[in-house]
Amino acid sequence: MSQEAERVYTINLGKVLLSPDNQRAKRAINMIKEFTRRHMKTEEVKIEEDVSHMIWSRGIKHPPRKIRIRMTRTDEGYVLISKFEGEEEQIEKKKESIEKEEEITPTEIVESSVDAEPKSEPAAKSEPAAKSEPAAKSEPAAKSEPAAKSEPAAKSEPAAKSKRKSKD
Repeated sequence: MSQEAERVYTINLGKVLLSPDNQRAKRAINMIKEFTRRHMKTEEVKIEEDVSHMIWSRGIKHPPRKIRIRMTRTDEGYVLISKFEGEEEQIEKKKESIEKEEEITPTEIVESSVDAEPKSEPAAKSEPAAKSEPAAKSEPAAKSEPAAKSEPAAKSEPAAKSKRKSKD
């Protein structure tokens, strides 16, 4: 054969939402078949039960927006559409690598504490405590400003009341 026997595609089913909501899953199945006919250049298309269950899993009104499938040309001359399972294996590998990163062995802890000690000594010489004191002083000043702002607001209220009384 001149073409590959197997291909993997992600089919965008977003246009399914343009059809009436009580026919969307049916339309999604037809779109998958149309996509397969166009890309594999054959009229005979069969969909595996797993793919059908994946489309219909949320009902006729809410099919998935995208679907990842594997198209395989068989010896009988038709194309079989099956669920692509390679992503699940990749996700599991990512989870395992994340778990390995989170696990810290005692030798790594000792090495990290040795590395941290030389870094902390120069920081003590630069005296960052002197820089943090002015920041602490600015906080009480900030507290006094809102109190000053609330006093003029209190003064403006009686003035507003007096204007209302004068209009009456």
